Amino acid sequence: MPQTPTPREIRRTRLNQAAAYGVAIGAAGICLAFRLLLDGQFRGDVVLLLFVPALLAAAAVGGLGPTLLAGAISLLLSFGVFGFQTLGEPGVAVTVAVFIALTVAIGLVGSRLLHSSRTIREFVADAQTREAHLQSILDTVPDAMIVIDERGLIQSFSSAAERQFGWVAAEVIGKNVSVLMPAPYRTAHDGYLGRYITTGERRIIGIGRVVVGERKDGTTFPMELSVGEMISGQARYFTGFVRDLTERQAAERRLQDLQGELVHVSRLTALGEMASAMAHELNQPLTAAASFMKGCLVLLKRKPLDEDRLADMIGQGADQALRAGQIIRRLRDFVSKGEAERGIENLPQLLEEAGALAMIGARDRNVRLRYDIDPQVKLVLADKVQIQQVALNLIRNGMEAMDESPRKDILVGARPLAEDMVEVYVADTGHGIGPEAARQLFQPFMTTKANGMGIGLSISRTIIEAHGGRIWVDPNPGGGTIFRFTLPGVRDEELMDSQHD
Repeated sequence: MPQTPTPREIRRTRLNQAAAYGVAIGAAGICLAFRLLLDGQFRGDVVLLLFVPALLAAAAVGGLGPTLLAGAISLLLSFGVFGFQTLGEPGVAVTVAVFIALTVAIGLVGSRLLHSSRTIREFVADAQTREAHLQSILDTVPDAMIVIDERGLIQSFSSAAERQFGWVAAEVIGKNVSVLMPAPYRTAHDGYLGRYITTGERRIIGIGRVVVGERKDGTTFPMELSVGEMISGQARYFTGFVRDLTERQAAERRLQDLQGELVHVSRLTALGEMASAMAHELNQPLTAAASFMKGCLVLLKRKPLDEDRLADMIGQGADQALRAGQIIRRLRDFVSKGEAERGIENLPQLLEEAGALAMIGARDRNVRLRYDIDPQVKLVLADKVQIQQVALNLIRNGMEAMDESPRKDILVGARPLAEDMVEVYVADTGHGIGPEAARQLFQPFMTTKANGMGIGLSISRTIIEAHGGRIWVDPNPGGGTIFRFTLPGVRDEELMDSQHD
């Protein structure tokens, strides 16, 4: 909608119109004076051609109205000075008619030119406003913007680019964009650009990727680069948007460190919960080993010496000591912080070891642990300790959920899925989980236990998702709950390929 002019704009318009009419009157007077100076040469003839400059001046400043005024004044002044009796002459009448037509034509052209001039001025002012607005946006956008031509020469360098790279725009405009890259990217860039222009093969343009940039002081930093292409006439330009990833990667490293700490604390918490059960579990093999050793001392005092029986008792004592050592080693490996290292692991063995850890102290609960692992499931790509932590957490949760159940069965199974994934599930026959609790079960500090902290399942989800899988819960048709999670499987041929490599 057109805007209503303000009083100030109305006054300015009226002053401009008055000035235009004043120019028309003044220009006609000047032309008359010039005609009078030349009267000796024209011998009193009315020469209207000399008044055309007045028409042009009026048309240039005011358009049709002032031009008509300038023409009318020119006619009145000419015939007023040189006499109206000449109007009856045929030649003069034709001259007047032509002058009038010329006046109207010049006035119309002047009006059109003034309108076009105003339109152009408004367009230029609008373009300047838009450009200033766009520049203000580009100056405040945190991502750097760099424009280069098809030769790789920098044409534009935003304020954010100045902050990120340490260069002032005037220092780099006209230089090759490779000045912003470390070796070996610096020497290879022009080749990439030339290959794209020649073949159209896209490596970065229109795709985006993470690369390395170099600041003016020579330091390098990781950056996310997105490049767009623009063709203007015969020229081709490329606009790159650069995002500094230094802070993001530092934050990701801090987050990974915190997650690692949290996972470690979770294992320590699980160990604390199993401390009394571990003492009970270790007491049996150590007591048995001590009894065998005492029996050996008794046999050594008897004559004759029963060597076979003595050797048998020493062997059984050693077996019990090794059993205690295995229990301690499993717990030590489980609680050790270490670094997250994914490798090719035997999933059935991994699950059986996790089950053995979980069953420490569970004999008094009368829990029966069974396995149902598909023969096709063998190898997975995983961090052994972390996946054992997840399995251990799910098994012990199932045990606690069955404290009041008449039937206490835990089933640990695994089966192959499509796309080389493997599903692991832990089913219990406990009290089950309600739909509302199931939707929030993997959120931090969400627990269904009376004394639970609500971080075990949240950590389990973090571990599984970091392995490229997912974890969820289903109701057990026979009563209870089934926890399921997926892991990337490893085929035998992939294992052979990796060994050959």
